[in-house]
Amino acid sequence: MHENEELKKPYNPTEHEDLIYKKWEESGFFNPDNLPGERGESFTIIMPPTNANGNLHAGHGLVMTIEDIMIRFNRMAGKKTLWLPGNDHAGFETQVVYEKELEKMGRSRFDIPPKKLYKEIWDFTQNNRSNINSQVKKMGSSCDWSREKFTLDEDIVKTVYQTFKKLFDDDLIYRGKRIISWCPKHQTSFSDLEIIDEERIDKFYYLKYGPFIIGTTRPETKFGDKYVVMHPNDKRYASYKDGQKIDLEWINGPITATVVKDESIDMEFGTGVMTITPWHDAVDFEIAERHNLDKEQIIDERGRLLPIAGEFAGMKITEAREKMIEKLKLKNLVEKIDDNYKHNVKLCYKCNSLIEPQIKSQWFLKMRPLAEPIIKAIEKKEIKYIPEHYEKISLHWLNNIIDWNISRQITWGIPIPAKICEKCGGGFPDLENKIETCPKCGKKTRTDGDTFDTWFSSGQWPFASLGYPNSNDFKTFYPTQVMETAGEIIFFWVARMLMLGLYITGKLPFNAVYLHGLVLDAKGRKMSKSKNNVINPLDLTSKYGTDALRIAMVIGNTPGTSLALSEDKLKAYKHFANKIWNIARFVLENAPELPKGVFWDRGSLKTPFGSDSFGEENKKYIEEFNALVIDVTGDMENYRFYLAAEKLYHYTWHTFADIIIEESKTNENTKKILMFLFREQLKLLHPFMPFITEKIWSMLPDTKNLLMVEKWPTN
Repeated sequence: MHENEELKKPYNPTEHEDLIYKKWEESGFFNPDNLPGERGESFTIIMPPTNANGNLHAGHGLVMTIEDIMIRFNRMAGKKTLWLPGNDHAGFETQVVYEKELEKMGRSRFDIPPKKLYKEIWDFTQNNRSNINSQVKKMGSSCDWSREKFTLDEDIVKTVYQTFKKLFDDDLIYRGKRIISWCPKHQTSFSDLEIIDEERIDKFYYLKYGPFIIGTTRPETKFGDKYVVMHPNDKRYASYKDGQKIDLEWINGPITATVVKDESIDMEFGTGVMTITPWHDAVDFEIAERHNLDKEQIIDERGRLLPIAGEFAGMKITEAREKMIEKLKLKNLVEKIDDNYKHNVKLCYKCNSLIEPQIKSQWFLKMRPLAEPIIKAIEKKEIKYIPEHYEKISLHWLNNIIDWNISRQITWGIPIPAKICEKCGGGFPDLENKIETCPKCGKKTRTDGDTFDTWFSSGQWPFASLGYPNSNDFKTFYPTQVMETAGEIIFFWVARMLMLGLYITGKLPFNAVYLHGLVLDAKGRKMSKSKNNVINPLDLTSKYGTDALRIAMVIGNTPGTSLALSEDKLKAYKHFANKIWNIARFVLENAPELPKGVFWDRGSLKTPFGSDSFGEENKKYIEEFNALVIDVTGDMENYRFYLAAEKLYHYTWHTFADIIIEESKTNENTKKILMFLFREQLKLLHPFMPFITEKIWSMLPDTKNLLMVEKWPTN
């Protein structure tokens, strides 16, 4: 029996956590190369790289907790565990954050030379990286800092460039002049995934276009309309022939319109006839492409009308709309106006500005050839989704995938290593920046000024961060076992990692996808700065302890569902940590030492002291614990961490503390098994509450190793 002066005081996490983490780091056991014993099987997680543009939020706290639970369990289970940490330059996201900083200083990114702006953002991210890493450590994350990566590391960029060239050489990347989504505020294009659809009620204008009535919510785009389109089978317009010319009065005077027959027109919508604005509408663009029609720009990249709008030139579209409608009314060209038209509009996901479609030359990645092998892999159950319903969600998106615009008109990010012909407009990779003339027409070239969509480089993260193709790490730890991330980026990131990983390496980058939900505030609301309800996990760890926060984030949190995080819940699990601390004091003060050589034998019903029985009570307690180990281990292996944590909580508090300890106060035989059961409990609890369990473990007699590398109680 032992007494410990520290245990006589209440448990204070702030006194122990930093010291314990330092001890873990100094041990070298975060590095899989330093782990004790023979470890044939590897277990690898590549940390979703944290955006290097600010502090961690509660969602990051959940990521760190779940992934650390996986790593600590598998490390104790005897596997060669690697958890590789990293930070993401986060392209557009980071530039937007920095632009807000510039606004506070009265500066604009448009007034800063690109090289200077890049250097400023670089310094900004490096400061953030240091801060973020210290926050990750505060969460108890046992990742291998010696292998830390940044998405702008030279070797990562080199891999991204090589992927770009291979895709181009395989005819999967092309440069084309196509309609894209454009944000007038941020002056960059987006992919389809970066657009928000918002339902709005707007005015719907019915306008007289010669003998036709056309409908639109955007009359400001109609200055260039010179095609009127209808379905070839629409009997109402059977008298009109494809290619027929019609003279009519329009916004700024008389024009000649051309009839176009196209089967894509919905005869049931409105009057069944429409004019098209190919430069500013994706559907109209496709019609124009099919019929080889002219495309004329009406609105510039800042969201202002061009000279084609006549007297309205230079106006913002919202400013011009009502004024031009007044002009149309005076010309008797307004049939009627519906004031309550419900429809969806597309917005920039960062600033909520209306997206203005534009025709631009961009780099596009053909997604269908990349998606098809992943569809087959999912259908063959080669990828496990947790929760399972994400499988159907992924398949639906993959089966309806469109080409991906990977060009961004921003300074911050990985520059696209390509040259553009100044005459023919063709584009081609130039990784070494040596090509000066176009290989097609022989004319002079210029360097492409765009950067990659950050998800293009992030989509290569698992194999790029492991040093593909020749490093020992790649050969040892790829493919990884699981990708744990937020369900909301399943298309942005997960699907793209699967496609690019399989395409480049020939292997799926991971065989399981664990998708967590959002962390909400105590009222169940999504956290946002505008609501002033963003929770910094470190504020909570300093108040309640990291262990309390970790287990509070796990218990009751099923995969894929959102978690409401309240301080009442944290208080409860702080009490649980104190309960474990008090149990440790009682056990050390009252339990006899274990005989030498005692080990856990799950398959035996013998007591830890080697005799067949110390009474039926003890036999029952050993059997119960055997069952708990089997149950919890199964939950851990199958990613049911919420169940494992809940079972351990109830066993520790209600079985061990309330029953077994109470029994030991009057039964000497029961007292003999206290130390054994408590030691094994600490092992089971360690992945969830690593700090307090490691601290208590260090106080127990005959504990030579750190708890983090003790053997999981399975044999």
